[in-house]
Amino acid sequence: MNHLELLAPARDLNIGIAAINCGADAVYIAGERFGARQAAGNSIEDIRSLCEYAHKFGVKIFVTVNTILYDSELEGAYRFMLEAQDAGADAIIVQDVAVAEMARNGLEGRFEPLRIPLHASTQCAIRTPEQARWLESVGFSRLILERELSLEQI
Repeated sequence: MNHLELLAPARDLNIGIAAINCGADAVYIAGERFGARQAAGNSIEDIRSLCEYAHKFGVKIFVTVNTILYDSELEGAYRFMLEAQDAGADAIIVQDVAVAEMARNGLEGRFEPLRIPLHASTQCAIRTPEQARWLESVGFSRLILERELSLEQI
């Protein structure tokens, strides 16, 4: 039997709590950096608070790292993902596929590998079964398809 999941965006902690109170099964939220929603600016403390609240009700929290990362940002992004994991996030939504390699092996062997799943963001432009299989093969456990796809294409 298929399970339909209501995934809601949250610009901030209060909106995340409201989404949970209104029945969301999962909420996605960005941190202060590395998210496509530039105005988000959520601290790791707010993400931790949202995770604690959500988990009381069996709701999952997905944290976004859904921008293309420059080499100079890799360490900061990886540290943020480790912090999000430690804060209780259930998965990281990712655009840059290089993050999958970092997650599996830790950043250049200097940091532990991530223990939480990676979800491929809608910004990965997944349009074909071949792309989907490849993303799965490099470590993504869930694929968020483009909104522009028809039901037939999906």
